[in-house]
Amino acid sequence: MIIVGIDPGLAITGYGILEKTGSKVAYKAHGVMRTGKELPLPVRMLSLANQLGELLDLWKPGVMVTEKLFFSSNVNTAMMVGGSIGVILLCAAQRNIEWFEYRPAEVKMAVAGYGAAEKKQVQYMISRLLNLSENPRPDDAADALAIALCHAHTHKF
Repeated sequence: MIIVGIDPGLAITGYGILEKTGSKVAYKAHGVMRTGKELPLPVRMLSLANQLGELLDLWKPGVMVTEKLFFSSNVNTAMMVGGSIGVILLCAAQRNIEWFEYRPAEVKMAVAGYGAAEKKQVQYMISRLLNLSENPRPDDAADALAIALCHAHTHKF
């Protein structure tokens, strides 16, 4: 089964793609989708939908996974990320892709064995667990791979 992890954002949305076969997890791809800050908000949302749609049509995942968002004070950021999540869920629903979400501590625990692991620890473990020659970059793509890996390791298929 193809698993796509998504790290939602408006300016940058990270993605990580894994394939789980039995108990084996194989790395397929990672990267980011960007929207231009100079564009009006509706055009940015459309750009994200188009980019994500192309990615989903190419890989045909059976599952999409995101991280549960937590915001303490920045309402503007929360609104923008919330809008991007709406676009992401719409793209999944249009393709009948099942959706799951995990808390940040769950992702860190599944990947690094410690729910309060630092970002560098998580990136190091991703590269080791997926046999990558270097830590995945940028951070948004690494986070998306961690989310996908969390699902691969914890969900009963």
